Amino acid sequence: MKKMVLGWLATLACAFGFGMNFAQAAEFADRYNELEKCTWTSENGTLLYRKYSPEVKDGEKYPLVIFLHGAGERGDNNISQVAGQDAFLNLIFSEEGAKYPAFLIAPQCPNGKKWCEVDWGKADGHDTPATASYGMTLVHELLQDMKKNLPIDPNRIYVTGISMGGYGTFDFLVRYPSEIAAAIPICGGADNEKLASMPELRKVPVWIFHGGADFVVKTQRSRNAYKALQENKCDVQYTEFPGVGHGSWGPAYHTKGLADWLFSQSRAGK
Repeated sequence: MKKMVLGWLATLACAFGFGMNFAQAAEFADRYNELEKCTWTSENGTLLYRKYSPEVKDGEKYPLVIFLHGAGERGDNNISQVAGQDAFLNLIFSEEGAKYPAFLIAPQCPNGKKWCEVDWGKADGHDTPATASYGMTLVHELLQDMKKNLPIDPNRIYVTGISMGGYGTFDFLVRYPSEIAAAIPICGGADNEKLASMPELRKVPVWIFHGGADFVVKTQRSRNAYKALQENKCDVQYTEFPGVGHGSWGPAYHTKGLADWLFSQSRAGK
């Protein structure tokens, strides 16, 4: 019966342009409970987040993955960002991802806020705001605290996000390029002029994903970002899923070799 239901859901998903394997997407649906509920507070505000910690061995340091959720998961319950959109857990819980013990944080953006305070409706690109958003400011503060107090390898910090979080991933990339080793923006948008002109970005490999039938965040946003990074002679690759709508994070996070690619990146020696 379970297989029949999953098969029906997969067919329905394809009909609406999601194009993802629901059996895969649900593979780690219950494991978000393994992510500890945490709170970061500073003079700039409060950020709720979930944290996954690997089994730590004395004297060793571990990668950190920062996951930025989409607009629909904003709130103050510290659940929605991990319970409803769990495909990203494939990066650490899949057979491939489990080869690389790592920390993971999934912050929750408050209602009414964005990871990057820009107009999502623009078809071509946007200008990076002069200051980081409320949520991004707190994420960056949290990162500094974690690097100071946890056995995190500062050369292996990665950022990824979906939709609103895809915008946030690009924003993080242009604001703090020296702090991350790789980025995976999914169905997001970027400041293409910065992507094309910042030499610092040449040290940060980027793998962009988008659905070819996305009418929520136009596919052109990722195509433009890819072209801009190419112009800058950056290490960038782009995967577009034909016929897939806005839910491209499903097939993206289940791309074979993605975890291998991500965890192989390091700023050391670059």
